[in-house]
Amino acid sequence: MDAPLADADLETLVPEWIDWSAAGKILTVSVGRVRTMIREHQLAQAVPSPGRGQLIPALFFQDGEVVKGLSGLITMMHDGGYDDREIIAWLYSDLELPGRPIDALRENRGSEVKRRAQAMAF
Repeated sequence: MDAPLADADLETLVPEWIDWSAAGKILTVSVGRVRTMIREHQLAQAVPSPGRGQLIPALFFQDGEVVKGLSGLITMMHDGGYDDREIIAWLYSDLELPGRPIDALRENRGSEVKRRAQAMAF
């Protein structure tokens, strides 16, 4: 990726966002629990563009749950010094993986994604 992740245009990269209330409905938990999940790095959120609130990428959810491997990846990247906005940008960017990291996670190729993230973070 040429530009710093912090400078990525999330509005362009991420086609669909949901608010915390919609995330709670998907996961069948309260908005307070969604807030806790974000604070504990089980989910990542960002303001995609000025004037919009804190939102979560819709592809973070699959079959009523958080995509398998996402929480561990978010924690690992936070430990490597990345913030939520940079993590989301990385997940939605085309890299050397076949496709975007978020797509690889959704296809249950989490080990591949974590290897790439580790190589980048350390």
